[in-house]
Amino acid sequence: MKIIVQICRFFVAFTFIFSGFVKLIDPLGSAYKFQEYFGADVLNLEFLIPYALPFSILLILAEIMLGVMLLVGYLPKFTVWSLLLLITVFLFLTWYSAYYNKVTDCGCFGDAVKLSTWGTFYKNVVLVVLILVLVWKSKLITPIISVPIAKWSTFLSFFAFLYITYYVLVHLPIIDFRPYAIGENIPEGMKFVGQELPPIHDFYLESNDGENLTDKVLSDKKALLVIMYNISKSDRDGFTNIKKVTDMALKNGYTVYALSASLNDEFIDIKEEFELNFDMLFCDETTLKTIIRANPGILTLQEGTVTGKWNWIDTDKVKFN
Repeated sequence: MKIIVQICRFFVAFTFIFSGFVKLIDPLGSAYKFQEYFGADVLNLEFLIPYALPFSILLILAEIMLGVMLLVGYLPKFTVWSLLLLITVFLFLTWYSAYYNKVTDCGCFGDAVKLSTWGTFYKNVVLVVLILVLVWKSKLITPIISVPIAKWSTFLSFFAFLYITYYVLVHLPIIDFRPYAIGENIPEGMKFVGQELPPIHDFYLESNDGENLTDKVLSDKKALLVIMYNISKSDRDGFTNIKKVTDMALKNGYTVYALSASLNDEFIDIKEEFELNFDMLFCDETTLKTIIRANPGILTLQEGTVTGKWNWIDTDKVKFN
């Protein structure tokens, strides 16, 4: 029985650590997912939407820390009961998503691994069974080396995870699993392979007069795009930096556009206030949130291939070819 418990222990621990880590490096992605869950057409908890980011951070930290605590053997009884509570919440959410087909991607493994809604639910069923075994035999879970080492490993891991969370929120995710990662070619990502939906299926750029400029932008040899999915929610402190970097880009022969899902009138106000020398193209809000976790953020393209991504706070690092 002891061998079975250890197998369950390490499988559950590594699953929670991996799942927590791929979300820890992109907490905004998890926040966007919770906004979907809290929406009127899913759980109808719209009053929680403003708290989606802190909620996601707390849940991510709980997930990855419980995985670490189970791995090192720190406070095993508290850990396994907490895991059971957490997986019960996940089980309900994934069942709800699958049964009612509300949220087609639960984001359980961030953007790193995509599972079907029912596949995710059954994965959680397996985890529930394994965690119940650990609850039943929690006395067999002991520290890998010693109690002090397990304790300090837990504390140090917590502070390391806090720092990673802070860093990626100020800058950008340290690992980008999305189809708009640096080096990815957007036109290639828009091609169908068999009957599967392409990884990029909603990238469409439209001018204020209704002209489709998608192909033009993707064929430019040098393009710089200012991404601001919602202008009213953009960090206004960032537009001073945006002004400097876009002026420099224009001097270096770049085509420059702003991409937003906001009304053009909102952009005109920003354009006049900060004396911006470029126009705005309309793009879907979800697409813009997927492209870059910044508002505003900078994306550079070379004939449709992503060559650079920066948060507005890092515009001094933007490189021009």
